[in-house]
Amino acid sequence: MLGFLVGLAVLALACLLSIAIGAKDIPLGTVWDALWTYDNSNDHIIIRDLRIPRTVLGLIVGMALGIGGAVIQAMTRNPLADPGILGINQGAAFAVALAVGILGVGGIWAYIWFAFAGTVVAMIVVYALGSVGRGGATPIRLTLSGVAVGAFLTGITTGLILVDPRAFDQMRNWYAGTIAGRGLEVSGAIAPFVVVGLVLAFSIARPLNAVAMGDDLARSLGANIARTRVLGFIAVMLLCGAATAAAGPIAFVGLMVPHVARWIVGPDQRWIMAYTLVGAPILLLLSDVIGRVIVRPGEMPVGVVTAFVGAPVLIFLVRRGKASGL
Repeated sequence: MLGFLVGLAVLALACLLSIAIGAKDIPLGTVWDALWTYDNSNDHIIIRDLRIPRTVLGLIVGMALGIGGAVIQAMTRNPLADPGILGINQGAAFAVALAVGILGVGGIWAYIWFAFAGTVVAMIVVYALGSVGRGGATPIRLTLSGVAVGAFLTGITTGLILVDPRAFDQMRNWYAGTIAGRGLEVSGAIAPFVVVGLVLAFSIARPLNAVAMGDDLARSLGANIARTRVLGFIAVMLLCGAATAAAGPIAFVGLMVPHVARWIVGPDQRWIMAYTLVGAPILLLLSDVIGRVIVRPGEMPVGVVTAFVGAPVLIFLVRRGKASGL
């Protein structure tokens, strides 16, 4: 609990840094005035209309990706699983490619719902393929089905982009993974899906402890495996689908943060989810702050920064025996 409280304090600090630091230097006093005595000046507009919505979206997307990754790792009993392994990101990218390249859709509000629908359809297809045959949807079958469906969708998406690259200029930032340029209305649009997904994920945290030990042992402990997996997949669809639709395919957040949480608190999924709920938005917000200042006066998408930050840290953690097991 003490570590969790420390994490909350670090998360609050990350939110303050996200509001105070950006491509343009704004004095802390001006930042404070923008929060409490708004006067419609340029600096205040940047704080209120750009940085605060960006921070709010970072919080929501970070929580969604982190908890979604934790649920996937527990269900597949694979500590290196992430939303991409079940075709979520690929389903969103494919749906957006269809919307932009074939239907001529433009703008975030036009294709955000296509992205969300793509994640849902991809997850349904993966689960259906993994459930065929005796034994039902085992972790190995789900993983293989996700990799196969993801590779198939990636190939089609790449082909569509190569056929008409000009049509896909508008989704380039989204495809790299970014929380910039999104108003509070985008956060409001995905928030209901994320809240429901979080409630479902935490409601199955205890049964996931049994499922993570294997199907036979889980049944002997009285866990309802089918119900747990169905609710888990619904939670993953809502969480990762909404996050990907709003911010694009951001890598390593759903993979690394649950891995670090497991290293700190052990195999109890309840504490893993609690630490991930705090740690994932910390990683996303701090990575976004780094992306704002590392290439001034421009910005680097947060999806690129999380990959640079996450890869070496994950390699270090995987080499530790305590961190690599569920």
